[in-house]
Amino acid sequence: MTRNHNLTVSEQQKSTQKIEATDIDEQLSPSDLVDPAALQAVEVQVEKIADRQRQITAQIKIPHSVEQVWQVLTNYEALADFIPNLAQSRRLDSPNGGIRLEQIGSQRFLRLNFSARVVLDLEESFPQAINFHMVEGDFKDFSGSWNLEPCSLDDQTGTNLCYTVKIWPKAMMPVSIIERRLSQDLQMNLLAVQQRVKQLAKVK
Repeated sequence: MTRNHNLTVSEQQKSTQKIEATDIDEQLSPSDLVDPAALQAVEVQVEKIADRQRQITAQIKIPHSVEQVWQVLTNYEALADFIPNLAQSRRLDSPNGGIRLEQIGSQRFLRLNFSARVVLDLEESFPQAINFHMVEGDFKDFSGSWNLEPCSLDDQTGTNLCYTVKIWPKAMMPVSIIERRLSQDLQMNLLAVQQRVKQLAKVK
């Protein structure tokens, strides 16, 4: 199944996009199995920083407290249990005593299996932000942040969750495909975080 992709990029300014599900490999992608209305709950913005560099931002409103969302995001070794296409997330020893993660993402591009590994150093500012930057990995640059802000949703306290990543693929990676697929995956990832928070809230 192949669908048109309506993502456009402006070098001068960011523009909010509704990312259509794109099947790069002519097979069903995870977003094909999700209600399109749910995908539209995630706003995605793409900014072209340079010829092969992009900044992608995705945000969603979650009807649970900042503390509940924070708990899910900072359970780092459990992220691969519910984040689509994240095959591994594990803590590593950090030389400066901080938080260091190794994450491996698994994708299928153009009928080929593709995996990308990054080692990230993280800095937590509870409960507003988690900043990260790559210290080793399969990109020239992979850095960004999670930002959490309280908001009001239907007369209850909620969280505006925003994820921003700057990505600079290496030369062998087609940047247009990386951009499109990552934009699509971020929709799925934020919906997965929302669902995880909801599940844990029911348990308590």
